[in-house]
Amino acid sequence: MHNILMISLDNWYFLLNLEHQFYKILKNKNNSKLIMRKLLLLVLFASTTMATYAGGYRVSVQGQRAMAMGHTGVAVVNSAELVFFNPAGLVYLENKLNISAGASGIFTDVIYQNEDLLLSSETDNSVGTPLNLYGSYKVNDWMSIGLGVYTPYGSEVTWPTDWPGSHLVNNIDLAAIYIQPVLSFKLSDKFSIGGGPIYVTGSVNFNRNASRTLTDFEGNRSNITVDDTGVSNWGWSVGAMFNPTENFRLGFSYRSEIILEAEDGEAVFSNFPNSTSLPANGTTTFSAELPLPAELTLGLSYQFHKKWLFAFDYNRQFWDVYESLDIQFGNGSTSLNPRDYKNSSVYRFGLQYQATEKIALRAGYYRDESPVQSGFFAPETPRNDSDGYSGGFSFAITSKLAIDASFFYLRFEEVDESYDFATDPATGARSSFGGTYKSSAFAPGLGLTYKL
Repeated sequence: MHNILMISLDNWYFLLNLEHQFYKILKNKNNSKLIMRKLLLLVLFASTTMATYAGGYRVSVQGQRAMAMGHTGVAVVNSAELVFFNPAGLVYLENKLNISAGASGIFTDVIYQNEDLLLSSETDNSVGTPLNLYGSYKVNDWMSIGLGVYTPYGSEVTWPTDWPGSHLVNNIDLAAIYIQPVLSFKLSDKFSIGGGPIYVTGSVNFNRNASRTLTDFEGNRSNITVDDTGVSNWGWSVGAMFNPTENFRLGFSYRSEIILEAEDGEAVFSNFPNSTSLPANGTTTFSAELPLPAELTLGLSYQFHKKWLFAFDYNRQFWDVYESLDIQFGNGSTSLNPRDYKNSSVYRFGLQYQATEKIALRAGYYRDESPVQSGFFAPETPRNDSDGYSGGFSFAITSKLAIDASFFYLRFEEVDESYDFATDPATGARSSFGGTYKSSAFAPGLGLTYKL
């Protein structure tokens, strides 16, 4: 899902340090094995630093070159971004060593309105910087290895304190970081396969009021906060690439479903009135499961008139695994939050024009369907069907180093929707919360591509 991407400015300093480390690598005159060791250290450093990053539950910003072409890439061979898009294509990269790194600054805005009740709220405006880092190394003519760190799932939304929907969410900060080693094998000049395990580590911090009206005896809103870090699990990926002709490629990529299970996380209950029927104030534990759905991508690319490249990807996300977000607390209380997501599709189109030997221009469009069904529109992921428009370029500073730039504008359709399953902990009664949501996002991005 494309949604709100927010982060502290500390990660801008991380990005500057990352670029400095890459510069030191490029100046190094030793052999490629030393470069690969330094790349591995950078990946491990990124995996710990990026824990403060969060984005929309599904965040499609996994490469600057791909993003500029509408986030197409399953059948495009042009950089180490293939670690994410289709590891089978790594073996077709011409250079022995390929490194891609990048970040995007995401500017977002979400507005809630209910004209009948004269209510309105707006999320805090922030700037997000999702990062990605990929590297590949050609072992021989028929095998390549690769490693990537990226964040395709996460969510950070901050609404004003005690806003009208605070019984559903005040703020949420969810991060899921993927660390993916891959192998790529060329079975023939026309066909290759690739894939490997995926390690995911995540964290969550979530806060909401207990209900619309529940307070302590001093009038303070009853409040629940859950927090957990170091939640992890394993998955896998597999890909294939077929080249019927020199100019035509077909690609396939699949990433497995991964379930993040929070166990013995920390939950804090605050401002509850003293009652035998209500949870006691204080700290307890919680357990919950969050699915990161499987996804399948099929695509093609066609090189024509030497300078033009067209790409199309069809992406299917199997969101039907997300039936409910249920939380079991150590004090015996539970929070049942139906979601009932449906499977959804993304249609992506990209175009590249090699204007000169040093400059490549790119543009793209994608249509992203929302998995959220009517009556299940929860404001921790306030999104609907959207149209994305992207563009960018690459400039080759030298034959080995290029700067990649991209931007996208994401326009969500205005939606009048509700969440019909909020439960009052005091009475057990269900209530509905609805209104009109307007959302948009704009993201310029920069990256580096190095090949040796």
